Amino acid sequence: MNFSNKTKFKSNKNKSTSQNRPKVASRSGQTSGVVKHKSSPSFNRNKKSINQAPEQTQVVLFNKPFQVLTQFTDADGRKTLKDFIPITGVYPAGRLDRDSEGLLVLTNNGQLQNKIASPEHKTSKCYWVQVENIPDEKKLQQLRDGVELNDGMTKPALVKIIEQPQIVWDREPPIRERKNIPDCWLEITISEGRNRQVRRMTAHIGHPTLRLIRYRVGEWTIDDIPNGQYTLLKL
Repeated sequence: MNFSNKTKFKSNKNKSTSQNRPKVASRSGQTSGVVKHKSSPSFNRNKKSINQAPEQTQVVLFNKPFQVLTQFTDADGRKTLKDFIPITGVYPAGRLDRDSEGLLVLTNNGQLQNKIASPEHKTSKCYWVQVENIPDEKKLQQLRDGVELNDGMTKPALVKIIEQPQIVWDREPPIRERKNIPDCWLEITISEGRNRQVRRMTAHIGHPTLRLIRYRVGEWTIDDIPNGQYTLLKL
């Protein structure tokens, strides 16, 4: 599937076909044309959401601000997606931590949601990462080759030092800066989705993450989407 921001296509509506129902004998000896089966409504809903594409697939590309939860409700009154996205029936495809920023993809299509979020499909994700101090080439190569975290080895990553991207916005509150310790930006591309993986990777090589922005998921990016805003795609 092409993940371009401008890609548009229509999905076919699933059509159900009628089947002949077998007749069963009743206690009176008469036959009935309907066989009744008990089923779980929740199971049927889940099965439909995973195996069937909706008549109109919606994709929301949201540039998530710092300290916003990637859910629509919160008992503690913290900011959630509901404060920014007035669209019902769409759900996040994967996670983005509360203290991280950037691209979050939401959709009403269960198949697409699974394709983006599941590590089996290896959808690549690109992050802009501001780290403490400046890693040398040896440490960058460790990230490229894979590092041993407490949940196993990471897969090879694409890693390079970059200038601060021009579209990066001011964060509120700003990161903690120390005059005697420099910092730099890395571009890190991975195809996994472990909990706080990028932060743990940079910490492993001795360069804690100060700020993390997800720039790209597949071929979708935050280009032309201001922080706190979203774009709605209908595929």
